[in-house]
Amino acid sequence: MPTTALKEWAVAIKALREGRQVLLVRKGGISEETRDFRINAERFLLFPTYEHQRADLLQPAFRDDLPVTLAAHDPSLVRFDTFGELTDQFEVTEPAQVEALAPFYCFSEQYAEERLRWRPRKPLLVMAVRAYRLAAPVKLAAGPAFGGCKSWLTLDLDMPEAGRTAALDDATYAAQIAAVRDALARVPAEAS
Repeated sequence: MPTTALKEWAVAIKALREGRQVLLVRKGGISEETRDFRINAERFLLFPTYEHQRADLLQPAFRDDLPVTLAAHDPSLVRFDTFGELTDQFEVTEPAQVEALAPFYCFSEQYAEERLRWRPRKPLLVMAVRAYRLAAPVKLAAGPAFGGCKSWLTLDLDMPEAGRTAALDDATYAAQIAAVRDALARVPAEAS
């Protein structure tokens, strides 16, 4: 049965996998059919990408993770070690909201605000993703079908179900999402 995968920076997947972040930010990809990001699945493997990662696009606490992910990268293989489950989504339209959510993602505020400003009539989609570490990584040979700026891929493999471990326990994850909601609620009405 085919499995859906969401392409994301390897450094962001590492932060999700370690429970250091719970949010991903999306607006669209150059190769998306409509150039808009759409949710294609609520359960997915996280597909690590390496092309656009840069230290200046990360918050300082995550910058040391970049060389670690780059050093572990084998360009001949795609290594899946993290499963994600979309639990919530938020539409962000104001810089004050981006700033309020900064503690919950690895990206620099500047990067998130740039994503917000790109196609300004469209909101920035903020995805709350519960991450699970796979008991054994799944490896596929890298190929041209995996390239390009497209967010979602369909893989010809079964979704690994056995032996997953949540990056954050239920209570900690729920507390993080409650804190995300609270951070958004504190943004003044005139700013949102």
